[in-house]
Amino acid sequence: MFKHFINLQWKSFFRSASFKTNIGFKILMIFGALYFILVFLAMGLGAFYIIDKSGLGDPLQVVNGIMIYYLVVDLYIRYALQKMPIMNIRPLLYLPFRKGQVVQYSLGKTLFSFFNLAHAFFFVPFSIILLIEGYDPAGVVGWHLGIFALIFTNNFLNIIMNNKDSVFYPVIVVLVGLGVLQYYGWFDITLYTVHLFDALYNQPIYALLPWGLLIFMIYAAFHYFKKHMYLDGGLATKQSVAKTEDYAWLSRFGNLGIFLQNDIKLIKRNKRSRTTVIVSVLFLFYGLLFFTGSLEVYENPVWQIFAGIFVSGGFLFTFGQYVPSWDSSYYPLMMSQNIQYKEYLNSKWYLVIIATLLSTLVSAFYLYFGWEAYLAILVGAIYNMGVNSYLVLWGGAYIKTPIDLTSNKNAFGDKQAFNTKTLLLTVPKLLLPLVVYALGHYLVNPTVGYAMVALSGIIGFAFKDAVFRKIEKIYKKEKYKTLLAYKQKT
Repeated sequence: MFKHFINLQWKSFFRSASFKTNIGFKILMIFGALYFILVFLAMGLGAFYIIDKSGLGDPLQVVNGIMIYYLVVDLYIRYALQKMPIMNIRPLLYLPFRKGQVVQYSLGKTLFSFFNLAHAFFFVPFSIILLIEGYDPAGVVGWHLGIFALIFTNNFLNIIMNNKDSVFYPVIVVLVGLGVLQYYGWFDITLYTVHLFDALYNQPIYALLPWGLLIFMIYAAFHYFKKHMYLDGGLATKQSVAKTEDYAWLSRFGNLGIFLQNDIKLIKRNKRSRTTVIVSVLFLFYGLLFFTGSLEVYENPVWQIFAGIFVSGGFLFTFGQYVPSWDSSYYPLMMSQNIQYKEYLNSKWYLVIIATLLSTLVSAFYLYFGWEAYLAILVGAIYNMGVNSYLVLWGGAYIKTPIDLTSNKNAFGDKQAFNTKTLLLTVPKLLLPLVVYALGHYLVNPTVGYAMVALSGIIGFAFKDAVFRKIEKIYKKEKYKTLLAYKQKT
């Protein structure tokens, strides 16, 4: 039966609407995985001797002291990036399989996730080094098995957190609370957890406790999915009471106002779009890495323009790059109406322009770090509005990603956003303004560099109509490919 499930998964991959994109992205993921494997392997082989030579104490106790941080970071990364098995369950509900088999397969497949296997490249070499250095074999085995049980526990805890708010919020409150207490020095959780991890080595029998916790988490995840394994039940899209919102003041702008109303409602009512707005707010603080002098590598003046573009363009990049995917659930209906592409794209353009202006105003606190810091943000904003606003709309025509508005997954990006055309458009979005500024800065002076970047944005405004005609043609050319991609959920 499991062989049959794997066969179905294999066919799904090759028959996907984005098969070529998947192949390219999988290759990229393989290189990324190899990189992290080498990093983990190097850490596993060298951690013991580095800690020993630095005089920090017993290497095993040092590792145990920070193990709680390791597990928390692992859980955070899983929550942000790991794919949930619910996406594998839904298509199988139409087929004649027992619910238990489907859930077992979906949950079991997560055990072989890279997020689990990668840890072996650190802990296996580290455990071997412990044995070579004369540590008690029984203790090392008990410690090793206990740690891996906790890592797999994270796997199933993440699955439950993604589906049950009653678990997610308490876990977040506890972790944030402990983090705040640790930061201000009021309570150091590591003083207590280090003894728990030490106990896995000193008393190997205690390794049964993490395994007991793992079995409980497996049972909880299995029971939850089996109980809610109905399209009109636990796996259904969550519904909420609709609220009437009146944006009559936008109606004076005609069709443009109607589209803007829809976008504002979309952002306010859906989890994914709200998360994107939150992410764009975080971009406002990205400049602290560049303007505070905290990192020497970013002291080059060219990096200030890079920071200015990201600080002012957070919403532009996170929201704008997925036009028209935000409307994927009803895009076919829109295309059957008498809607002009120019009006549709114009509304999206105004939305990102307004957001860029607001971001620029809010980021005025960077004046604290000097007028040059805020000048870089102003110049970056002009470039974003005059050049990058067109480029994100242009690139959106090639990103045929149907977005699940009820899910936070991929709020930071999506694999289907990776293709040759969007990659090429990254050059004028990010690299061109750096080159333009560098030419003015090093050939004349910094003021000329800023002026040249700002002038590029102003020229972009002047050619708005011509650029929009070009983008409109691209959207029309890609129209039916986009409709097909939205029908084939990948």
